Formats: sequence, structure tokens, C-alpha cells
Amino acid sequence: MTSVTEHDTRHQIPPPGRVDYTRLRVVPAKYHARTLGTAAGLVILALVISSILGNPRWGWPVFAEWFFSEPVLMGLGRTLLLTLIGSALGFALGTVLALARVSSSPVLVATAWGFIWLFRSIPLIVLVLVLNNLGYLYERIFLELPFTGYRLFDYATTSLLTPFGAAVIALALNLGAFSAEVIRGGILSVDQGQHEAAAALGLPKAHQSRRIVLPQAMRSIVPTAFNEIIGLAKGTSVVYIIALPELFYTVQIIYRRNMEVIPLLMVATVWYLVILSVLSVIQYHIERHYARGALRTLPPNVFRVILDRLRLYPLAADGAAPDRVATPDETVVIPKANWAESLSRGGEVCIQNVTKNFGALRVLNDVSLHLPAGSVTAILGQSGSGKSTLLRTINHLERVDAGFISVDGDLVGYRHDGDTLYELKERDILAQRVNVGMVFQGFNLFPHLTALENVAEAPRVVAGLSRTQAEAQARELLARVGLSDKADAYPRQLSGGQQQRVAIARTLALKPKVLLFDEPTSALDPELVGEVLDVIKELAKSGSTLVIVTHEIGFAREVADTIVFMEQGRILETGTPEQVFSAPRHQRTRDFLSKVL
Repeated sequence: MTSVTEHDTRHQIPPPGRVDYTRLRVVPAKYHARTLGTAAGLVILALVISSILGNPRWGWPVFAEWFFSEPVLMGLGRTLLLTLIGSALGFALGTVLALARVSSSPVLVATAWGFIWLFRSIPLIVLVLVLNNLGYLYERIFLELPFTGYRLFDYATTSLLTPFGAAVIALALNLGAFSAEVIRGGILSVDQGQHEAAAALGLPKAHQSRRIVLPQAMRSIVPTAFNEIIGLAKGTSVVYIIALPELFYTVQIIYRRNMEVIPLLMVATVWYLVILSVLSVIQYHIERHYARGALRTLPPNVFRVILDRLRLYPLAADGAAPDRVATPDETVVIPKANWAESLSRGGEVCIQNVTKNFGALRVLNDVSLHLPAGSVTAILGQSGSGKSTLLRTINHLERVDAGFISVDGDLVGYRHDGDTLYELKERDILAQRVNVGMVFQGFNLFPHLTALENVAEAPRVVAGLSRTQAEAQARELLARVGLSDKADAYPRQLSGGQQQRVAIARTLALKPKVLLFDEPTSALDPELVGEVLDVIKELAKSGSTLVIVTHEIGFAREVADTIVFMEQGRILETGTPEQVFSAPRHQRTRDFLSKVL
């Protein structure tokens, strides 16, 4: 019998006639054009620096005299203060305007658009002058209770609106108008599936915006936003028109007295370069923060790389490789889980005469279906038959045009009071969705959150669990789907099958009565389908109500109690797997099955 050592040694010896390349020295390829380009760039840079530093007409002694002078530093401080306050107010205003622009209210959309149109059109210098002379237009600023003559406050405009205040407001209004479109673009860049996943988990609208949408939008917002801030820092120079002594105006005053124009302009230029450099470093770290989950491996911090090269601080603590991504040929072991102990009792679903139109296209046509509590229903049909739309109406992700849906007798989207039905508000619909969990075809995991955070988010926010309780439950659920070692991995660091199992664990965290699966394996490679189906098979034994849209005929035959076949928005056939697969009553069902079986 060959030992392991002998086996390893045998494989290290090259076959006869072959060269053992492992013992040879490797010489990297040389790119002479790249080397010449680098050398030319260094020469040009040296010439420019020599020309600037060696020319006495630049007046470097004068530059050194005034660079840290008290007037310049005071002007610099005023510039930084204008930039800080203007940026904070401008982006706060821009966020409100952006949210108004994407709202469903036509009045809010029109108002926000009008504001943005107006203040993007007015030159900043004109805006500064108008606000500084506002006292000429309105001598007093007051707030009065209508029809009473009682004034809550009343101030002279000139005493309330100082030149500094006028400059801050002008900068904020200008930046708010431009930043609103930057923020709106970032919000629109977030995939619609992220909004749907957050809504399906019952997360409140404000939490969806703050925790799910904006962190992802920031990847698009930050680069352009910092361009706006840098532009604002330089744009503060326009306030010289109202004799406000910021950096540029201070420099102007000095060089008008000593006639040293170039050295004083260089003082201002270098300070602006310092401001830009600091903002660039801040931008780098903010972009790096919001890049979590966007890349499988986050590039190491540039400063940590330098420290690592100097052997002052090892890189492994900050730039370590993420958890290894599973490969399709790995054997995935899904632990047998007793889901019945941790899930709610299944709910009864009643679909009554549901119709849904997308414009002129009727997607669902008078659909009625009864799903008993604890049942497992598989919905089959060709693409475009209305399967996914029907699934989405059960948790009100799609609002029906006619008909009603109830879960355990409670109408979805409505409140029954006597002879009247009242349509629920969004917050009440979100509360209903806690009982109806949904696993999406494309996973729709939140990419900026780890697997653990994805699973723990809804229980913490919706169910009111503490962070410790939510994370403990999340770790247990991840263990049940065979992913206990992937709790700290981001979705992009997981295989497709692993992502779908995290999505299932996230849905189960709220212990819903009904579980909806929208083609849970269609986005997976064939090698990964089995690991997801194994989890669903275990869930089918839990007593929860499962509704599964799938093309996996063998899986549907094995797991489902009821098979539903849909065609052109109608239910053509319903029955047990034995009846539908062995003796379908409808000819269209027979034609469909003949192609897929």
C-alpha cells in the first residue's frame, strides 16, 4: 500500500523527459515603453518644479512671510466655516428635495423640480448679491398668525440677515439644488429588487431609506458629491463681492497694499490645494466604507500598504482575504433542521377573483384559489403566464385591480369594518407582510450587509429584538441552512446557492405564516440547485404554508400537495401531483408537460 508521503513525493517528480520548472528562476516581463514613459514623466515633473522654485519672480520669500500670517489664517478659517455650514445645509436640503422628486406625490415632485430649476439657473454671485440686499426688498421679516394680526416674531431684515448669513444661505441654496440631482441619481441607481426585498420584510419606509437604499446609493453619490463640496470650497471666493473677508478676499486686500500679486495668489492657491487634499483623503475613506460588499475583496487601505512595506504594521489585520467563495464541485452538507420548532403555524390563503393589469395587458384574469394552512403548493406554467405576479399579490407587492386576498381571514391591503372596506396605509401593509415572507428569484440580499446582518436586520427593526437576540437567532438560522461559517461574509463573497440559502434564512427570521418562493433555483447553476431544494424540502415538513413558483417538475412532484397550472393569467388546472402529472385534464397542461417531462 502506498503511503501518503510516497504518493506526494511521486507527484513532485516530473515524468521522464520533462523539465522540472519549479526549480527555475522567473524573470518578469519588461515593458520598455512603459519604463520610458515613466522616466519622461519624472523628467517633466522635475523641470516644472525646478522652474517654479528656481524663478525668483514667484516671490517665495513673500509667500513664506504671508502663508501663516494672522489675516490669511483668519480668512482661511472663514472659508472653511462657509464650506462646512454650506455643505451641511446644502446636502440636507438636497436630500429632502431628492426624496420629494422620487415621491409618489405630483405636488411634491413639481415643487422640488421647480426649486431645483430656479436655483440651478441663478448664478451664485447673483444669488449672493440678492440675499445681501434682501433688506431693500423686505424691510422686516416676520411670522404672523392668519387673521389675528398677532406676530410670533418680527425682526429688521438687515439685523437678522448679516453678510455672513446671506453668504451661507446662498451657498446652501445653490448646493442644495445641484446636490438634489446627485442624490436622486444615486437613489435611482439602487436596484428595484432592493426596495422590494426591504418592503417584503416589513421594514418601515424611513428605515428602508436610511439603512438599505441610501448606503447603496452612496457609492454613486459620494464621488460627485465631493466634486460639489470642492466646488463650494472654491466658490466661497465669490463672497468677496459683499466684502466678506474669506481667504481670497483677504489675499486681495494684502496684495493691493504691497503689490506682491503673484506670491499672494500662490498663498491662496496652496491653501486651496491643502483643502482639496484633505477633502480627497476624506472622500477616499468614505468611498472605501461604502464599498463594503460591492467587491468580493476590498482593496487594502493605501496607508496600511505603506506601513506593511515598512514592516511597521502587518497588512493581514486589515487587508486579509475574505471567506473563500464556494466552488460548484464542493460537497455541500445541509443539516437536517426541525423547522417546526422555530416557525409559526401555517396560514390559510384565500384568493378570490383577483385581476391585475399592467396598462392594457391583463396579467391576472379572475384568479381564485384556496390554499389550506400548512399546505405546499407549486405553481407551474410558461414564462409570462402570471405565476410571479400572482405570488407578489399575496403579500401586496403588487396591488390588485379587482378581487381580494386574505391570510387566515385577514384581508391583505384592506381593513374590514361592517359593510365597508378601508384601504390600509403603507405602514399597516408593512406590518401585514411580517406574516408573509418572500424569497426572490434574484436573491435580493442587501449587498452592503453581511450574511448575519441580512438575517438579523428585520427581527431587530420589525420584531423589536435586541441586537444580541437578533444576531443569536440569525446565527442559528444560518447554521440550519449550513452557513454558520459564512456569517461575516458579504453576499458577493458567496456562491449563488449560498446567497439563496441566506435569503431563505432572512425570510424565516420573522417566522411568517406563509412562505412565498419565486423560482428560487432559476438563477442558479445546475450544480447549486440541489442545496437550495434540500432546504425547501425540509421547510415543507414544518407545517408552514409554502407557495412555490418553479420550473423544477421533479421537485414539485416530490414536495407539493397541490399543483397549479397557469396559462395567460388564468388557472387552467389544479390537483394533486399524481393527478396533474399522470392524468392532466386540460390539453394545454398535457402539451406543457410533454415538453418539460
